[in-house]
Amino acid sequence: MQLHQLKPNHKRKKGKRIGRGGKRGTYSGRGIKGQKSRAGRQMMPAIRQFVKKYPKLRGYRFKIREQKPAVIDLKLLEKNFKKGDLVSPSSLLEKKLISRIKGKAPKVKILSRGELKKELIIKNCQVSKSAKEKIEKAKGIIK
Repeated sequence: MQLHQLKPNHKRKKGKRIGRGGKRGTYSGRGIKGQKSRAGRQMMPAIRQFVKKYPKLRGYRFKIREQKPAVIDLKLLEKNFKKGDLVSPSSLLEKKLISRIKGKAPKVKILSRGELKKELIIKNCQVSKSAKEKIEKAKGIIK
């Protein structure tokens, strides 16, 4: 068998021919008359001037989205940590209170839901205002 003897298994799909009667109609969604209905239409000169004034952005650009921090409540800290323990994203990962995001430990924010009676050392975590008050009231340390 040679290259010119090969044949495809499926039929070749023909492209849609627009503007020749049928379901789309004679004008095929372009309306009647005017610049917009014609082939090879171009922008009006007034709009073209504005477009030419815009600076050209070269290269691929994308918007970096900040990931939301993992949320932990004080009641979970009370339940899972002992007095004087260090609370950090790595210690929360070990206790499986948070999970990795794209293989990394996420940022953590501690919220004030629940009560805290233990002295805990909190490191590398964001803390809400009311949670900070409760931690300091329980003689905890925020680094």
